[in-house]
Amino acid sequence: MDLSTIIGIVLGLFAVFGGAALEGLHMSALIQPTAAMIVLGGTAAATIVSFPLPILMAAVKDLKKVFMPPKEDPEAVIKNIINYAAKARRNGLISLEQEAQTVKDSFTKKGISLVVDGIDPQKLRETMEIELTSFESHGKHSAEVFESAGGFAPTIGIIGAVLGLIHVMSNLSDPSKLGGGIAVAFVATIYGLMTANIFCIPFGTKLKIRLKEELLQKEMVIEGLIAIQNGENPHFIEQKLRAYLHDGGEKKGK
Repeated sequence: MDLSTIIGIVLGLFAVFGGAALEGLHMSALIQPTAAMIVLGGTAAATIVSFPLPILMAAVKDLKKVFMPPKEDPEAVIKNIINYAAKARRNGLISLEQEAQTVKDSFTKKGISLVVDGIDPQKLRETMEIELTSFESHGKHSAEVFESAGGFAPTIGIIGAVLGLIHVMSNLSDPSKLGGGIAVAFVATIYGLMTANIFCIPFGTKLKIRLKEELLQKEMVIEGLIAIQNGENPHFIEQKLRAYLHDGGEKKGK
């Protein structure tokens, strides 16, 4: 579980509701199902209109990356590549064919298969970079979905506020209904801003960081497999791959 995501969400909600409580505002005043329906439903509708269904489904699937870091880190990638290099050095590239059957990551699996097939290193790089570009494109789409939702939410909140004020204006003769209308008007704005700035936009940012981390690992796989194909020493390969981590935080997205 990604603690920064959990801590950030909890802290954001506590700041809003805790600040309201310190001002003496009763929590029931912030719980408005009508405002929630307008903001969440309207934001979802605008986002659905904006993106094709496959991209939306992929974004929902990628949402778990916001809360769960990738299982494989760069250190694990380096370790696996070194193991492949040592095995290829002892038994030849063909010995990696068995590894291709057991590797779970489809990107690495395809790369190993191409190495075993004896493809030219330049062709190997070109083929794998095409895969990398496609992966990056799909990953960006998921982040864009949440960023777009974050852009829509405050505007939908304003729509909710206007609807609430219309309700107020239409019931000026009945003071008992004024409070509810005003509450919906202002709470809808709060919901829109919270949805955008505590959830959607941060989710999009976190997905971009996850994408950078995954791209780094895939770039390391490409370099490692080409080095293996060229018969380079496993120790030298390790040093080459660790150079990616030394650029560090920027490449890793941390």
